[in-house]
Amino acid sequence: MNSNRAPIPVFIPLFIGIIAISFSSIFVKWSGSPVSIQAMYRLVITFLIMLPFAGKYMPVIRSLKRSEVLLLILSGAMLALHFLLWMGSLKWTSVASSTIILALQPVFVMIGAYIWFKEKTSLAAIGGMAIAFLGVFLLIGSSGFSGSKGHLTGDIMSLLGTAAVAVHMLLGQLLLRRLPSFLYSWLVFAVAAAVLAVYNVGMQIQLTGYSAREWGIFALLAVVPTVFGHLLFNWLMKYATASTVSMSVLGEPVGASLLAFLLLNESMNSLQAAGGALVLLGLVLFLKVGRTKKQPVDVQPEALG
Repeated sequence: MNSNRAPIPVFIPLFIGIIAISFSSIFVKWSGSPVSIQAMYRLVITFLIMLPFAGKYMPVIRSLKRSEVLLLILSGAMLALHFLLWMGSLKWTSVASSTIILALQPVFVMIGAYIWFKEKTSLAAIGGMAIAFLGVFLLIGSSGFSGSKGHLTGDIMSLLGTAAVAVHMLLGQLLLRRLPSFLYSWLVFAVAAAVLAVYNVGMQIQLTGYSAREWGIFALLAVVPTVFGHLLFNWLMKYATASTVSMSVLGEPVGASLLAFLLLNESMNSLQAAGGALVLLGLVLFLKVGRTKKQPVDVQPEALG
């Protein structure tokens, strides 16, 4: 636990945050709009909500180096790709499969840290990673065995989206050595929204003319999983350890699967349930034993679904 004392017990905002991010996949399923539009307006609305608090960071923005600007652009592009793939996966596969695969992000970050930073990890953590990936193979295999090409496509999209967000997080780790977390999030949200806008224009996807219901879903995506989820987790980082906040990745698939059962009438077959259980078990082991003492990469909660 960090030395600062939270004004309220940490478990309360942590629980609120987990419930909030669990609704992300539900809102995506409820919307009939293209996922690129959902993602773009989610980020635009979040950017506007944060705008009144960004003024004090203008001196930092003006002092950004060219290399830092390029990293911000690349990080935002990876976040946009993550949203396109992960939110797109929900149109093909179940909430449970998509969010369980998404929970692998700390593992992908560890792999990236090894490749880019030569950061070693313990054998116990590698064992947890292996168990988690075995669970993913069961999930993907269950989609293939069921004969549903759509589910298999969705599972693979979620896996690729998780890899994209891991790259985003690794780039963020480099930038957060100098930039405040709020400013980093605000700028990256702006870049990702711009990338998605270019994508929508290039693909000739309609930018306006959506119903009031759809605009309401866009707003809910911005306020509930982003403000009351990821930004709340950022605030929690001042009062709790990164490992504690990182455990939220285990709460999302559980909460999202329960909400999908109650609100979307989605259920899991026995093979999917076994795969999901293995993923969560592997992640518990991975997060519990952690990496070696030198840990240059922390989970950035704002990058989650």
